[in-house]
Amino acid sequence: MRTPFANRREFLAAASALSLAACSRNAGPGGDDAILRVALASAPDTLDPLRGQLAVSALMFKQLHAPLTEYAPSGGVAPGLADGWRSDDGQLWIFRLNPDLVWSDGTPLTSEDVVWTAQRAVDPMTGFADLGDFFAVEGAREAVAGERPPEDIAVEAPDPRTVVFRLNQPVGLFPVFMREFYPLPRHAIEPAPEAWTRAAGWVSAGPYVLAAHEEGRYLLRRNRNFHAAQSVSIPQIEVEVVENAEARAQRFRAGEFDICEQPPAGEISALKAEFGPELHSFNAPTLTYLKLNHSRAPLNDLRVRQAISLSIDRAFLSDTLFDAEASPTETVIPADARPAPADLDTAGALLAAAGYGPERPLRLDLRLIAGGRERMAAAIMRDLARVHVELNLVPSEALDMFAAVDAGDFDLSLSRFDRGLKSDPNFMLQPFGPDGFADDGGWSGLVREDFDLLMTQARATINANARAELYRRAEQLLLAEQAIVPLLHERTFWLIGDRVEGWRQEIPPMLWRDLDLD
Repeated sequence: MRTPFANRREFLAAASALSLAACSRNAGPGGDDAILRVALASAPDTLDPLRGQLAVSALMFKQLHAPLTEYAPSGGVAPGLADGWRSDDGQLWIFRLNPDLVWSDGTPLTSEDVVWTAQRAVDPMTGFADLGDFFAVEGAREAVAGERPPEDIAVEAPDPRTVVFRLNQPVGLFPVFMREFYPLPRHAIEPAPEAWTRAAGWVSAGPYVLAAHEEGRYLLRRNRNFHAAQSVSIPQIEVEVVENAEARAQRFRAGEFDICEQPPAGEISALKAEFGPELHSFNAPTLTYLKLNHSRAPLNDLRVRQAISLSIDRAFLSDTLFDAEASPTETVIPADARPAPADLDTAGALLAAAGYGPERPLRLDLRLIAGGRERMAAAIMRDLARVHVELNLVPSEALDMFAAVDAGDFDLSLSRFDRGLKSDPNFMLQPFGPDGFADDGGWSGLVREDFDLLMTQARATINANARAELYRRAEQLLLAEQAIVPLLHERTFWLIGDRVEGWRQEIPPMLWRDLDLD
């Protein structure tokens, strides 16, 4: 079906009707017509922070919404809508909002908006994607289960600038979690709960607002009411979704984009030769792994899961496909030691004990996202064939793969997540914990219960060293059960044009408010 705008010119012309200056591809630097052109690998599933499930959605939230606390330039925690916070015991947290905050439409933003957003987050009808962090709020779990009204959770606004959170246990990282808690405009949402994320009715508090949107394209305009508007240099950002990695790179090469995420995985040597200083890699909390369906035989057999892990040559994936720009791993939390080589003898013995071998090969489907991971999947298929495990590769679009996994319709999936700017290594384990977004492989049992308990204890621990030790013990259980098969800790790659300034070598260019154009 034809999208509403046939090309970029029509899209920008339509946006000008919304009081945006129409801009050409070669708009000059610094002026009100300057525009940053960004290519993303996939589309956000929503622009509502309480409903988004995808990493790309989280990336867009950072541009359009303002969190209670903020990511510091180094990736740490810094003031956001709140200019300060305190807690004496890690259980009662008091946040103080900046004075004179307003929404993009000029309506005052107060602590009552924060309280209302917290209540909306635990409303069973909302489905907050990151509720794992928010379950620490007293009453949140019961509200989500429908056992108490959302209005009864322990979040209060004693005055227009003060928000108080009472937790059911101490959580030392609570201000860190608040970097992705985005207060929302009650006055805009209640009249149009399903339409407020459209450009025509858009209201937010972030550095940019949504000025225009059509399928696969977003035009962002600087929010002059943003609480730190004086620090935002680029007046407009055009975002286009280009799902094919090769096409993204080709269009960057042609000068159509200033920033391009995720150039073709597994072709790093060629990319280095072609793009030179425009290809940048960043340390990133990124894990590539095999998700296993524990609900299906024979993957409910620990011997089979261990055999799959033992058969894979992780060093080949890292050194050949990624030109050593990824670290092979058998762990979730990054470690210095390289994993042991593939052990085909032990893998074969485990499979034989489970009833598989040359006369009875094990046949499994491997789901993967099409357009960038096929070479890795083919290498894994070759590795497993050496121990008589025959893989059928099932590539599909991202949302289709996620839906299949959610429905339990898979054997293996080649999965990957990027924790974005969450640089604490222990954040890598959280997606597999209780209510985590990657906890969808059907792992259960007594060891799983012990794992969940350790994860819950870690979240409640204020002391950083003690918290890290609890996460380490939890990881040992996850790996002993081979709940997943870790493969790589990847660096994240971006193509960045030479006219883009203000990005830092320490973190990927995800905070577009900090960028400038030469």
